[in-house]
Amino acid sequence: MNLILLEPSDFIGPHQVRLTDRRWQHIQQVHQAKLGESLRVGLINGLMGLGTVTALDTTGVTLQIALSEPPPTALPLTLVLALPRPKMLKRTLQTIASMGVKRLILVNSYRVEKSFWQSPFLQAAAIREQLLLGLEQARDTVLPEVILEKRFKPFVEDRLPALTADSLALVAHPGAYPACPRQLEQQVTLAIGPEGGWIPYEVELLTQAGFSPVQLGERILRVETAVPVLLARLF
Repeated sequence: MNLILLEPSDFIGPHQVRLTDRRWQHIQQVHQAKLGESLRVGLINGLMGLGTVTALDTTGVTLQIALSEPPPTALPLTLVLALPRPKMLKRTLQTIASMGVKRLILVNSYRVEKSFWQSPFLQAAAIREQLLLGLEQARDTVLPEVILEKRFKPFVEDRLPALTADSLALVAHPGAYPACPRQLEQQVTLAIGPEGGWIPYEVELLTQAGFSPVQLGERILRVETAVPVLLARLF
C-alpha cells in the first residue's frame, strides 16, 4: 500500500480522519507508524497529501490530513476488454487502475464462457475493491469507470461508435496486421479480446465500427500480460 486512500466517511473533522479497518492494520503492521509520523494519503477521487498520526491505540489510528497534490495524469484511453476468467479479472482490474486507465468496458465475446458473467467478482463492491488496490499501489486516487456490456453485437453497433468519437480506435488481434503503434499522445480506444482472441466475425464488426486491427507479433499472450504490454507500448 503506497497510498492510504480515504473515504469521505472516514472524516471525523474538517481535516481529521479515523481509520479502524485494514488500512489501520497496514499502518500498524507494515508502516509501524508512531505519533507524529506522516504517511502518504489521498481522498478517493480527490487530492493527495500527507496524514500525520495524532493518536493511535489497539483499535485504530487518527490522522491530521493536509491535501494539496493532484493525482497522476490519466491515460487518454478507453479500454474495451472481453470479460476475462474471474481470477484473471481481479488481477486485470488492479493493473488497469495502477496504469491510469479511467474507463474500462467489459464486453461479451463468443469465447467468453457464460458462467463468467455470474461471478461474484463482477459485483460492484468486488470490482471497487480491486480498483482500490491498484490505486493504492500506483499512488492514484481517481477510480476508473467500469461498464458491463453483456451483448456484443448491439454494443458494438449501437453504443461503441459514440464512445470512440474523436479517438484512434484499435483492436488488438494476432494476424497479418500493422504493428501496434508506439508513444501516442492522442485519445485512444483499444479493444482486447479473450483468451484465444476475437473470432473473425467480431473483428469484422469492430472494423465496421471504425477500429483498425493491430498486432504485437507472433507470440500469443495471456490477457493479464497483453493488457500492460499494449498500454506500455501505446503510451
